[in-house]
Amino acid sequence: MTTTYDVVIIGAGPVGENVADRVVQGGLTAAVVERELVGGECSYWACMPTKALLRSAAALRAARQVPGAREAVTGDLDVAAVLRRRDSFASHWEDDGQASWLASVGVPLYRGHGRLSSERVVEVTGKDGTTTTLTARHAVVVATGSGALVPDIEGLRKAAPWTSREAVAAQEVPGRLAIIGGGVVASEMATAFSDLGSSVTMLARDGVLHLAEPFVGERVAESLQEKGVSVRIGAEAVAVKRNEDGTVSITLADGEQVDADELLVAIGRTPNTQDLGLDTVGLTPGAWLLVDGTMRVVGEDGGLIGDGWLYAAGDVNHRVLLTHQGKYQARAVGDVIVARAKGKEVDDGPWGRHATTADERAVPQVVFTDPEVASVGQTAAAAEAAGLRIRVIDYDLAATAGSSLQAEGYRGHARMVVDEDRQVIVGFTLVGPDVAEMLHAATIAVAGEVPLHRLWHAVPAFPTVSEVWLRLLEAYGR
Repeated sequence: MTTTYDVVIIGAGPVGENVADRVVQGGLTAAVVERELVGGECSYWACMPTKALLRSAAALRAARQVPGAREAVTGDLDVAAVLRRRDSFASHWEDDGQASWLASVGVPLYRGHGRLSSERVVEVTGKDGTTTTLTARHAVVVATGSGALVPDIEGLRKAAPWTSREAVAAQEVPGRLAIIGGGVVASEMATAFSDLGSSVTMLARDGVLHLAEPFVGERVAESLQEKGVSVRIGAEAVAVKRNEDGTVSITLADGEQVDADELLVAIGRTPNTQDLGLDTVGLTPGAWLLVDGTMRVVGEDGGLIGDGWLYAAGDVNHRVLLTHQGKYQARAVGDVIVARAKGKEVDDGPWGRHATTADERAVPQVVFTDPEVASVGQTAAAAEAAGLRIRVIDYDLAATAGSSLQAEGYRGHARMVVDEDRQVIVGFTLVGPDVAEMLHAATIAVAGEVPLHRLWHAVPAFPTVSEVWLRLLEAYGR
């Protein structure tokens, strides 16, 4: 069967869903192809179930830090209840709800593996082996995301380690968990499983959250150690073995052996482009897809594929591997496809409707560790490397009036990175309890390039931790 639509989207995660939504709102037709679950990684193995795993312990910890509430807490975490709550947030790994949403907005779903077979043509092979050919009048969008990277360490693949998927969907909590990695997934899972009762060893060769401001990794590593996590900065795994009793042995570069009941590998991501038929349009299977400013795929020579009919949005283009940024790209992609199809002007200048400027200047991210980490824009090191003349202002969050009300013994830190030539904030980082909900104010300041002299008129409510904005401006000087 051959069916024609204006746009064909490969991948029904949040990125593919948002592209489809914008295309249909713009008056075009769209079809979505999905080989797994509608809703993608975020709904079932990442954002939502991960945060559900972390939230119960965070709420208990917050209560124990406030006198009066502390005395009312008489028990510990109910691990089984935490896992049941996690299951509910993952919709028990069933996608009926999200599939029905696609149907409600008039987007047909083709279940199966989608591959490019020629220009604007996608072949979908269902589980029963039947093939459906979809033809796109205007565009094909690749929104297949990324998968966990498993490095070439001796014996690792044979040992069947956990990736983020197995960790987030675990039905039992291992007595001992070893983690290779020190980034976001590694840090969040070390937090979650130590809270759930595992004895965790974290092999963080490059450090903990090393891409963030230096004080971030220091605070998180210190907190993990206080929980009993063995944080081994600089430790490098060189061999792994799954023993006959099911346990895992990890040999380090210095010859030391670490034993655990399960091993989680969390060192990065790899693009889901291995079997998409990229070779039929002159691209390399298994590679990240390079894109121009409006997410059209380009070849190694920088030229567009054909007349620019092929787009890539989300993780697969390697710009920013975060769900919310992928959805941001998806909105721009959907709108620009509609504009081009209808012969309208393309607004792809900085901060234009069809541009994704925030990917380069204002990416917000929250790491749900204990303490939480919230950041947007550039670190001080990145801003300097970009050639900006900057000034860095730091402030102790515990010195705000709101922090003393929020928790006994509150500890936190804030950093503001200012572009001195333009007098605007280009980076902002917070670390401390419950700082996630403070991030959007910083995101608006960075994305809106709000001049510092105007920020003086944004008065923070007293007594809240957001008073840090006033304290940072005071430290900077008017």
